[in-house]
Amino acid sequence: MQAKKTLLAIALGTATLGASAYQTEYGNIYADVKVRYESNDSDNALDTATGLITDAAIGFESKDYEGFKALVEYEIVEPIIDDYNAFGSNPEYNVIADPETREWNRAQISYSKDGVGAVVGRQRIILDDSRFVGNVGWRANEVTFDAVTATYKKDGLSVFAGFIDQRNFLNGTDQDQSDLLLNVGYKIGTGKLSGFAYMLENDDSEATRDTYGVRYAGSSMAGDTKVIYSGSFATQTFESGSTEFDATYLALEAGAVVSGVTLALGNETLGSDDGNYGFTFDYGTNHKFNGWADKFLGTPAVGLSDTYVKAAGKAGGVKLVGFYHTFSAVEGSDDLGSELDLLAVKKLDDTFTVGAKAAFYTAGDTGVDTTKMWAWVQAKF
Repeated sequence: MQAKKTLLAIALGTATLGASAYQTEYGNIYADVKVRYESNDSDNALDTATGLITDAAIGFESKDYEGFKALVEYEIVEPIIDDYNAFGSNPEYNVIADPETREWNRAQISYSKDGVGAVVGRQRIILDDSRFVGNVGWRANEVTFDAVTATYKKDGLSVFAGFIDQRNFLNGTDQDQSDLLLNVGYKIGTGKLSGFAYMLENDDSEATRDTYGVRYAGSSMAGDTKVIYSGSFATQTFESGSTEFDATYLALEAGAVVSGVTLALGNETLGSDDGNYGFTFDYGTNHKFNGWADKFLGTPAVGLSDTYVKAAGKAGGVKLVGFYHTFSAVEGSDDLGSELDLLAVKKLDDTFTVGAKAAFYTAGDTGVDTTKMWAWVQAKF
């Protein structure tokens, strides 16, 4: 326990040193330090989960040399209070998915010049809105990839191609993969049209999941009102041995920004193959979608229809966001519940940010009522 107290003191003390990275003649040393409280109170037989977790990422990025840079980043996740179940650690408690970990989070060599880019090594990959490919950045230990990626940008065109050899999970474990990711975007009218192909293969099981789709997102002005809109469609095929499933995905959102307040209505439909398989986002930042209570990180076999309204704005320099979701099955008529999500974030200065967040899930025909709460302080320098 004393070691944990010492780490927390070091983390908080280091965070007060200053608002900018430490510059050397070879490059910059930087840090991202977070201390977060989280609780998970679910209406089941398990105990309420409580965690106070420190997350410190310290890195070095070299200066640019003819377009080349090197970056290394080490991350330490240390629970101060660990009354929770993280990947089976304390099974009597509900889940908080932040175990103690220590690892090289990133270690890469990059190149960027004249619109051409490439990264080799352990890296962060986020594509479009992170629905299909992201870093699960909400959790303490983000997901990174051992990969080779290449990009090209010119005028309104953007191209991404990548090969992933290994996925590095939240709990410090890894999975050997042979994945090919392709994403091409082009600015059309007042928005961006993206086409993508994400072909994933697990080297151990030889199971494959191939997803092909398109996305359009943009905005336009109607007088003093900014109108926002987005839409996505994708097909997915999963094969494992003699088993094969197919499912589709459709997402639509429309809204407006009036006097700095965003109001929007949307629906995500994660399709099902006759109730046997639900459209899946293996590499997505899934916490960002379908409710912050994380009831649908994995898609039910009956699929999921998520209709939501959201509101976002600022008051007194505080960012405020609210969602209300209603969930239902695609196959059958099950009511899968509803959820209210609330967020408040305040940037205090160039270094410190504080925030609070809550998710209130009400069960439908399946599931259990769940309340999750968070409060945190973060320092970047």
